[in-house]
Formats: sequence, structure tokens, C-alpha cells
Amino acid sequence: MTDQPTCESTRGQARRGQILEAAASCFAQHGFHGTSIAKLSQACGMSPGHIYHFFPNKEAIITALIEHKLEQSLDMVRQFEDAEDAFQAMLDRVDIGLQERTDLENAALELEILAEAARNPRVAASVRAADKVKRERLGELMRRASRERGGEPTEKAAETEIMITLFDGLYARFVNHPELDRDALAPLLRKALQTFV
Repeated sequence: MTDQPTCESTRGQARRGQILEAAASCFAQHGFHGTSIAKLSQACGMSPGHIYHFFPNKEAIITALIEHKLEQSLDMVRQFEDAEDAFQAMLDRVDIGLQERTDLENAALELEILAEAARNPRVAASVRAADKVKRERLGELMRRASRERGGEPTEKAAETEIMITLFDGLYARFVNHPELDRDALAPLLRKALQTFV
């Protein structure tokens, strides 16, 4: 009997995840405003009422997607933090970061979230809060990597900003130029990382 709340909680988390996965795909394909709750309902195989049980509106869904993307970024940072050589771990992951940012659905979703943030102050607040957390954690990681390499323990705020710009800018570049040569970009991104750390 004591397992019931856990089971319901797990089932609820799975349903919530199902909605977010469908929403990510729908927002990437049809845009935030082009995705109705009816369309989302069809995509995730749930009634609109069931969706509203988990999320009061589409804005709450996009906010949850922002939080989910932040958690994924922090998972990556934790992997770097746990590595014996943080800088080498960062270098080793350049290819994965490049692949993620040159996936059309990922790019479309990221750009759609940013477009909605430009129109909606509440979504903008969520995007900026998530970005602040990501920047601070990456900045600390870059300072640690610099110390481990014998560098000066400087702030690294500008360097962190440039690295985020280089990687996140790939979303827009890939939409504009889907044939871009990933293999040519990877060593240059590693070289930039070596310059800034």
C-alpha cells in the first residue's frame, strides 16, 4: 500500500515527460503558436483535459521545456566537474555538442523558444534565469580547467560568453546552412576552447 504514491508519482512523471516530448516535436515542426492543445493532444495520445492536469497552459509547457534543457546542460557540466581532467572532458565532448546543435529538430525548438522569449516577458524571464545558471556553472568550470592547466584564476565571464555563443550560434547557422561541414568545425571549436581556457 505504501508503494502507491511512488507508483502514481512515477506514472505522473512519465506522462509529463510524454507531453514534453510531444510538445518539443510539435513546437519544432509547427511553432509555439501553430501548436494547439488539440494538436498536442493528438501527438501525445492524451486528452486535452489530461494535458491540462499537468500543465495549465502552453506557456507552462514551454517553461518546463526550458527547465528540462537546463537540466540537460547541468548534467553535462556535472560530467565535466566529475572528470579527473575537466579540460580534456570538455575537449572530448566537442563532437557531441556539435552534433546536438546541428540537429534540425533541436535547432528548430531552440529558435522557437527564443522567438517566444522575444515576445513573451514570462518566457523571457525563464530563458534568462536558465541562461544565468548555465553561464555561472560553465564559468566556474572554465576557471577550474584554467587552474588545472596552470593558468591565471581570472573571472572567465567573457570567455564563457564567447564559448556559449560559438556553440549556441550553431543552431541558427545550421538552419541557414544545413550542409555545413561538421568535421571541419570540430577542430576549430577545440582550438577556440584551448584559447579561452
